Amino acid sequence: MSDPKTLCGSCLCGAVHLTATHVSNTMEACHCGMCRKWGGGPLLAVDCGTEVSFTGQDNISVFNSSDWAERGFCKKCGSHLFYRLKESQRYSLPAGLFDNDPSFVFDEQIFIDKKPSFYSFANETTNLTEAETFAKYAPPAK
Repeated sequence: MSDPKTLCGSCLCGAVHLTATHVSNTMEACHCGMCRKWGGGPLLAVDCGTEVSFTGQDNISVFNSSDWAERGFCKKCGSHLFYRLKESQRYSLPAGLFDNDPSFVFDEQIFIDKKPSFYSFANETTNLTEAETFAKYAPPAK
């Protein structure tokens, strides 16, 4: 994470507000089937570390999406709020949640081998396959 900053944002209906105090300047696209099913396309997300706080927590529902991660969304409007690693409590937040249109550098695509052919990005990025993504991010088997 290079030159982290604090950013605020909210869900679509405003029932949930968030503050992330260590937001990366870089953004990634995830092309896995779960992210595409969750949002109808790739997840454009920003690494926000572990220091993320929410107001309106009673409006957050959490879906246990795998053995190592969970996804949060607003119960009222359905906005996607986070992807969180269970063990480290590290958050990735959708880039569109943040106020004031922050400037992110789009630098990585993960699960590139799962990307459907009907879209592509022009940016030059680091591209990781499913196997490379698991090797980099998944916790070791116990």
